[in-house]
This record gives sequence, C-alpha cells and structure tokens, in this order.
Amino acid sequence: MDDIVRQAMAKWPNVPHCYGWLGLDERGSWYMRDDRVQAAGPFPQEKGSLLRHEKLVAFIHRNYEHDAEGQWYFQNGPQRVYVELQATPWIWRLADDGTVASHTGVTVQPRACLVDETGRVYLETELGIGLVHSQDILLASEAIDAGRWQPQEVLSHDLPARYGFVRSPAQGQPISRGQE
Repeated sequence: MDDIVRQAMAKWPNVPHCYGWLGLDERGSWYMRDDRVQAAGPFPQEKGSLLRHEKLVAFIHRNYEHDAEGQWYFQNGPQRVYVELQATPWIWRLADDGTVASHTGVTVQPRACLVDETGRVYLETELGIGLVHSQDILLASEAIDAGRWQPQEVLSHDLPARYGFVRSPAQGQPISRGQE
C-alpha cells in the first residue's frame, strides 16, 4: 500500500466505504460504475467505463487488498472502494517461459490447477485463486500437456466459498454515491 494512502487513512479514519463503483472483469480490466450504470444493473451485465489511465490503474494495483470477510477493495486514500468481481480476485497472465503473473503485475507460483464446468482454467497460488486470462489458454494447455499442472475439476459457483472471496460486496448494499 502506498505511504500516501496510509497517511490519509490515519488522518481521516472514519470515511465511509464505497460499494458498486469499481469492477474487475475476467480479463483483468477495471471498470468505473457511476450511479447510472449501477441503477441499470449489476456487474458484469452493466460494466461501466473501462479505466484506461495508466497511472490510475497502477495506483489501484498497488492498493488492491481484501478484508477479513473476503471482500476485495481498492484503498483510495481514506476510503475503501469495494470491487465487484466478474470471476475471481486475480486474473493470471502466462508468459512463454512459464512465468505466471497477476493482473497487478505480481509474479506467483501455481500450487494447483483447476478446470471448471465450462473449461475455464484457474490457478491457486500464494496470493489465492485466479482465472487464467483467455488469451493465455494455449500456454495453460501446454503446461497441462507437459505435466507441469494436473487439473482438478471444480464448479465455478463453488470457488467463492472454497477460496474465501466475495464476488459482489455491493449485493445487499444501497447504491453508493461515495458519501455514505
């Protein structure tokens, strides 16, 4: 977490949390979801605006965490902005040399490989569970064929309970305008 974020949290400790305003899709892209988008429907049916500003995305990556309930958030200064997850908290990118990195750029070591009922590939790592990016499925199949990963079957709807994460912290929350 950035030092400036820690300082803001210490200076303003009681800023309310924000729900529904930020989404992470199954390709590792961030989406800003204003009031209109939130009112139109849940994430990912209504994604919102793709964040393209590199410095903002890098800031989100450095300050991406989870709470004790398994809800993922971006610590934006003193305010927690909870994240709506399309799939999992992590999206893995694979490199030709076998390296695996998160959508935030952290290199990880796979501990287990899972395949769901639709053929999507997940990796369990020291950071937790994540979905392999759709552009990297060929590399994942090569790792499986080479015997580096032994896939286990899993049902996608079982992943949140099994790995302790919440796909929609906003579920059950009023539409957040960042001021509650």
